[in-house]
Amino acid sequence: MLPPTPLETTPANRASAPELAVLVVDESPGLTREIERQLEQAGVAARVRRIQSAGELQRALEDAPPDIVLADYVHPDLDGPVALRLVRERRPEAPFIFLSDEVGEEVAVETLRNGATDFVRKDHLVRIGAAVRRALAEAAMRRERRLAEDQLVKSHEQLRALTAYLQFVREEERTRIAREVHDELGQMLTNLKIELAWLTARLPRHRRLLQEKARQMLNHVDALAHSVRQIVTELRPGILDDFGLIAALEWQAGEFQRRTGLRCTFASDVARESWDGDITTALFRIFQETLTNVLRHAQATRVDVHLWQDGEVLCLEVADNGRGITPEEVANTRSIGLLGMRERAALLGGEISFTGAPGRGTTVLIRLPIASDRRAGAPEHENSADRRSRDRAPRIETDPRGGIPERGVR
Repeated sequence: MLPPTPLETTPANRASAPELAVLVVDESPGLTREIERQLEQAGVAARVRRIQSAGELQRALEDAPPDIVLADYVHPDLDGPVALRLVRERRPEAPFIFLSDEVGEEVAVETLRNGATDFVRKDHLVRIGAAVRRALAEAAMRRERRLAEDQLVKSHEQLRALTAYLQFVREEERTRIAREVHDELGQMLTNLKIELAWLTARLPRHRRLLQEKARQMLNHVDALAHSVRQIVTELRPGILDDFGLIAALEWQAGEFQRRTGLRCTFASDVARESWDGDITTALFRIFQETLTNVLRHAQATRVDVHLWQDGEVLCLEVADNGRGITPEEVANTRSIGLLGMRERAALLGGEISFTGAPGRGTTVLIRLPIASDRRAGAPEHENSADRRSRDRAPRIETDPRGGIPERGVR
């Protein structure tokens, strides 16, 4: 059973019900009067207007847009399909019902496919009321669905904007923490090592136990300084801001090989970096996550990394010789790592693909557009390539022999 429409009237509300604007495209005044009578009997309050030419139809659509159009399929002055096209161009959401004496099934299907809502035979106008009510109900459902889809798209855009902002804030916070750790702990460790070295140099030579303890303390300071450097590098590698993406990718590949023992090669066909800091950060973070996935899941012994530029698109390919990712793993919505990589790429208008074959490894391909107008008005990272701070974080230096460093901070 169809839901009632606002135009369905009863004796109690007939006077206050809004009138339905019905536009009839037909040459017969008698047919128009019969449509009015059938709509009234069906309880539909309607204001019916008849027109006969394309010019009248265009003016009616512009001056007083109808709620529904009823058109003769075979009209001497205005062909039915032409009328349908005009209505769809100017009022695409308005229901359109054809009136006809006899139309074949193929013609009916074709017109419905082109946007008509229904067919009603002229010799069976008793069903015009039900057809109008059904057409209006379907139009209302379509409007609600479009509204829901628009709200969903808007919500998705807002969520993506929030994600982009959170990514930006996280990188800002990582950079700030890295600098503060360098500034505070770096200075304190440097001072502590100077004081310990001063104290060690003044210990009596015959107090061997104290001498040994002092050297152990200096070694502990060196180890702590190394840990601080490692933490700061993981938070925000200085090489990323100082030397750019290519050097950072090459350094990360070398670090991965040194820490894991897996062979990791890097090759770049890019002669000059011509992209902004957002791309640098995003591609580097995706690369880090890719290497993490290789270590955890791939069971590989070799990783090959290739960076190149394809027109206005920056491409990074990471291929391993491991077990190969499966389609089920690629489609797994619970894989936070892959989802995060996709989202980072999508935030910059890019894309990422994962392909694999059993026993033949996995290939990850990241493609990011580098056009200057890619994201107009996007916040610029303070550590992007064109906004590097002159006030760089200090770097802790230690002497492997345990002595006083020449410069504690640079």
